[in-house]
Amino acid sequence: MLSPRKLIFIAIILSLSITALAQTPRWTEEKAAAWYKQQPWLVGSDFIPANAINELEMWQADTFDPQEIDKELGWAEGLGMNTMRVFLHDLLWQQDAAGFTRRLHQFLGICARHHIRPMLVLFDSVWDPDPKLGPQHPPIPGVHNSGWMQSPGRQALGDSTQYPRLKAYVQGVVGKFANDPRILAWDVWNEPDNDNKPAYEKIELPDKVNYVNALLPQVFDWAREVHPSQPLTSGVWRGDYSSVDRAIPTAKIQLQQSDIVTFHDYGWPEQFEQKVQWLQSYHRPILCTEYMARPAGSTFDTVLPVAMKLHVGAINWGFVAGKTQTNLPWDSWKRPYTLEPPVTWFHEIFYGDGRPYRQREVEIIRSLTTQTNGVAPASKAE
Repeated sequence: MLSPRKLIFIAIILSLSITALAQTPRWTEEKAAAWYKQQPWLVGSDFIPANAINELEMWQADTFDPQEIDKELGWAEGLGMNTMRVFLHDLLWQQDAAGFTRRLHQFLGICARHHIRPMLVLFDSVWDPDPKLGPQHPPIPGVHNSGWMQSPGRQALGDSTQYPRLKAYVQGVVGKFANDPRILAWDVWNEPDNDNKPAYEKIELPDKVNYVNALLPQVFDWAREVHPSQPLTSGVWRGDYSSVDRAIPTAKIQLQQSDIVTFHDYGWPEQFEQKVQWLQSYHRPILCTEYMARPAGSTFDTVLPVAMKLHVGAINWGFVAGKTQTNLPWDSWKRPYTLEPPVTWFHEIFYGDGRPYRQREVEIIRSLTTQTNGVAPASKAE
């Protein structure tokens, strides 16, 4: 007869074995390439409706607005866009998991009617580190993205006792939609090591990057444990990532864990092309999940043709000018545009009434998506 100590030891070994079998490994290069071969050229925007200042206001029951979302996604469909990158938030799951799930189902239904398959973002390290549920404050006049919230906030990120709650959120959302063909991919963490200088650096979590680098691999594991049919990713966004050896620690984790490779670039088209060349060495599909900052040299006119030529997915920041105020430049955190607007919009494609900011841009987008993916419908914004 086995002793109690041996029985406990056997139970632990069996438990670890079952856990190991349950985990889904990172996609092989071959699986990622096969997935990408089935996709059209992926073009879209980072999306939040014009009447929401942040992720919480977009999704909370009192301010969720399917009519506005449907209207704006109709404009996207009119450009031939087929994806949108959309941010979620861990506090939404904590607040009302069932209600949040219903609203996410409703959102995906709206997307499907417009032939759009979104990439959903689980966590985000950018802007305000102190998110709060409930009514959100109004936009700060003249300031870019003045109400955007981090997920998890600094309190949860620095408190390991909250990690089970974060795991429940990841596995709850990904698990419920793991086999939903309406979802393109999961972006597990946006710019994880962003220190948010100068806007929030004084109140950021000390040693934030150390917490992030410890938690980020766990987030990939949590998502993989529920066997999503969609790929996982987290986009590299700074430093030299032409090889894993040259990449900064956070970027190494992102590159080594992602099923498909994603990146951000707001620079000139030659810089965009250089970064694509760096990432081609990883032999995985490549999507740019943030670009287009007109005064910084990143425009639809110059960057989108490069992305088409290289068959790189292209998701620009911003769609309709609204409460996020990301048509204002980053430097508005230092010099708010309260007396007069900037000479040129930074981000966004449309005014709130559906008029294009620049007609030639919508013509370029529609022309390129039509060339690559077939005939796009006439714009519903004109």
